[in-house]
Parts: sequence; structure tokens; C-alpha cells
Amino acid sequence: MRKVLLPLVAVTALAGCTFGQSSVCTLADMDSGVSVVWRPADFESSGGATIRVCVDGSCEERASGDPSDPMGMVSVRLPQDIGAKKVPVELTVTLVKGGSPVKDTEQAQLTEEHPNGKGCDPVAYVASFRADPVKGLVSSEGFSLQGEKG
Repeated sequence: MRKVLLPLVAVTALAGCTFGQSSVCTLADMDSGVSVVWRPADFESSGGATIRVCVDGSCEERASGDPSDPMGMVSVRLPQDIGAKKVPVELTVTLVKGGSPVKDTEQAQLTEEHPNGKGCDPVAYVASFRADPVKGLVSSEGFSLQGEKG
């Protein structure tokens, strides 16, 4: 009887490690938040700018950066469990060479992301925009580091 139980326990233990797991989780981390990206070269004619982004009362800001850099970005972190909801986003672009600041507000629809696959932690809620020196907040969809074509 003992010879039968030991292999049976070993098979059951191994089965418990593999059955019921639909996916293997990786260890990537991701925070909930709203990101705003831009091409620093877009702000070159104004001598650069300060990009300030506020989301639901929390703010972050950053200089537009060296025009030779391909991309600039600022992110505002949100509570990890905020959920897939709409949050207010405010952008203020203050040009170095003066002039009126560009101000814009939008509602960001946070979307659920699973950087390690469905069923794996963490779950993050994110949205992104592009900062345009004239238009303010625009969709980041199709953002290209090559500049506008036309």
C-alpha cells in the first residue's frame, strides 16, 4: 500500500503545480496614470517650454527638452486601483520666449492594462495624450518621432 501511495502523492503534487494555471505570469511592473508625450523639436522655435500636466488634482511638470532628443514625456501617477473611468486632465505649456501659455483640458478614459497577461498582477489603468505647442492635448494615436508629414 505504501508503494502505491507515494507515487500517487507525488503525481498529485506535480499536477497541482500545472493544472489550473492558464498562463505563466511575467514580472513586469506598471503604474496606473496618465502620460503626455511630445517631440522636443516641436518647441524649438519658442526656445523650449515647460509642460505641466495635472490629473484629478495631482500635477507633474518637465522642460520640453533638447530639440535633438526624439521624445519628451511626463506622467502623473494615479492610485493603482482607480479603475477604468474618466478623469480630468489639464495641460499648461509655458513657452520660454514668452507669449500666452497654451492651456487645454480633456477627459481621459482610463483603460485596463495587464503587462504580465490576463489573470496576472499588476492591473494598471492608463491613458495617454500628445502635447501640441498650438493645439494643446491631442490624441497620442499615431504619434511618430519623425515629425508631422504633409
